[in-house]
Amino acid sequence: MLIISEETCQQVIDRSDAFTAVENVFAAMARGDAYNFPVIREDIGHADALYGFKSGFDRAGLVLGVKSGGYWPGNAEKGLTNHQSTVFLFDPDTGQLKALVGGNYLTAMRTAASSAVSISHLSREDSKVLGMVGAGHQAAFQLRAAAEQRKFERVVAWNFHPEMLPGLAEVAGEIGLPFEAVEREQLGAEADVIITITSSHEPLMMKEWIKPGTHLACMGTDTKGKQEVDPALVARAMLFADEVSQSATIGETQHAVSAGLIDEGAITPVGKVINGAHPGRQSENDITLFDGTGVGLQDLAVANVAANLAQERGLAGLAEL
Repeated sequence: MLIISEETCQQVIDRSDAFTAVENVFAAMARGDAYNFPVIREDIGHADALYGFKSGFDRAGLVLGVKSGGYWPGNAEKGLTNHQSTVFLFDPDTGQLKALVGGNYLTAMRTAASSAVSISHLSREDSKVLGMVGAGHQAAFQLRAAAEQRKFERVVAWNFHPEMLPGLAEVAGEIGLPFEAVEREQLGAEADVIITITSSHEPLMMKEWIKPGTHLACMGTDTKGKQEVDPALVARAMLFADEVSQSATIGETQHAVSAGLIDEGAITPVGKVINGAHPGRQSENDITLFDGTGVGLQDLAVANVAANLAQERGLAGLAEL
């Protein structure tokens, strides 16, 4: 059995690796070559933590496994990331445990890769202004990955806690993008691409603030009750998701679905756009919205690449059960 530590994951996986792995698995899902198993996610009644399992099987890539982990909101005060997880990979031919892979860094990388894939396939090619709603741990990963997809000229950002924005401004500066902290209305009026990456339970971006031609990547809503944008905005947009059923039940579209503003048929798997089975954006004025709820196959795909690269480079630990 291979053991791939968090440190090793950071050594071997870069944004290009994560982007390709996520793009490929979304395409496989849309073809029916890969599928996610039902998600288990529970409030454990301790430390305000949510804990669960995401798993699946990619027949095309022969990747089978489970991600175990969750969200501990008090971890930041302890110097730890709030999201904690581990990925277990199994040999699909025998069922034997093949690799144990640290999942914290990979979760941030695959989440950023997911929104980057949506930006690559759905945003206008002439997009110039990137809007960031949220400035937590994952926001820096999101910003770096998004900046590689279009020739952005500046970043505008808003966060619940404005004192966290200088950290995101520093990231923007490192990649050569001017940064401005703005109110949400101004962000909606100026941004061509908007990434929401918060833990909000109320709409932060309203329909009337968003200009025609905007692409939104809603990445924070992954649990029943969470919400980042106005349901009327969801109903107005062309909708895409990593997985349609998950989007409609625990993702950003859950509120528009429950209100009867849309049904699941209005949501398209982004893998269909990647495969060329759906045209995606059809005009410069379309508002497109990607609902990135996070699926187990993303984690497994990136973890499998990390395990293979670590083994090739002699960086993987070995253990016997």
